[in-house]
Amino acid sequence: MVPDRWVVAMHKFGWSNYLLRLAGALVLVFVTYNPDGLSYYHWTLPAWEDFAKFEVLMAFAGVVLLIGWAIFLRATTRSLGIIGTGLAIAFFATLIWVLIAYTPIPQDNVKILSYLILFGLAGVLSIGVSWSHVRRRLTGQLDVDETDDH
Repeated sequence: MVPDRWVVAMHKFGWSNYLLRLAGALVLVFVTYNPDGLSYYHWTLPAWEDFAKFEVLMAFAGVVLLIGWAIFLRATTRSLGIIGTGLAIAFFATLIWVLIAYTPIPQDNVKILSYLILFGLAGVLSIGVSWSHVRRRLTGQLDVDETDDH
């Protein structure tokens, strides 16, 4: 039996919960692709050119990544909806624009721009998987996608 204080702690959403989701989104995004060349994309690139180089671990890792993307994308679109997802993308896109316009970030550095875009994508995904909890804390409204009525 789980003590009542643990149940309350499990249902309370805070910064640590968001940061955990952000870390998960960052791992998913940067393991899939990153400009340093240490990613699933770069690992499997030779296999796209010569199928003989394809390994079973590449297939397994690809399936694991697809599962991660499916979870994050489905949660994001269900929680934020199309308009909310568009607004989250617009938020991070304009944030990147502000950073480029008002900081000394070199505009011609593709690697830095790639990192900013990847961080923005992770930001959209982490907000998407967190939004239902945030909305519940702000408004008291619950998101219910499925019922047990059969």
